[in-house]
Amino acid sequence: MNQIYLLRHGIAVPHGDPDYAERDRPLTPKGEKRIRQVAGGLLQLDLELDAILSSPFPRAWRTAEIVAEVLGESKRLERADELAADNDALSIQDWLGTRREQRLMLVGHNPSLSDLVSLLIGLPSEVSVFELRKGGIAALSGQWGHPMRLDWLGTPRLLRNLAED
Repeated sequence: MNQIYLLRHGIAVPHGDPDYAERDRPLTPKGEKRIRQVAGGLLQLDLELDAILSSPFPRAWRTAEIVAEVLGESKRLERADELAADNDALSIQDWLGTRREQRLMLVGHNPSLSDLVSLLIGLPSEVSVFELRKGGIAALSGQWGHPMRLDWLGTPRLLRNLAED
């Protein structure tokens, strides 16, 4: 694996909303709008992807659908149960070792995505380097099985601003 992009889902209906089970919480209208703007910023970066893999939970799946559509990569979008919110970073890392693509985007949830960054750069998962914000992305590169390099972090605001230029 040479490149991996970890994208946290957009703004969703809050935890505890009585209208939705935890796993079924969707993006809010504001969340959809902002993810579309974030995707516009990602488009400016000319990312090359072999696959976009997403948690099946609605908030992550819709985030991935919007990003794939804006990037013109809808055919590369796949559901991945391994990225569901109840899976931890260690299990996701083990699953990544089975993937053969060189350029992946993973769309999922915290704390597992933020913890996964720590694992991929060679730190224990309990060492929190940072927390991905909703709609934020981390880009890493390197060889699988070795500590990867954290190439850049994109905050949602930065990516939205890129889309406006």
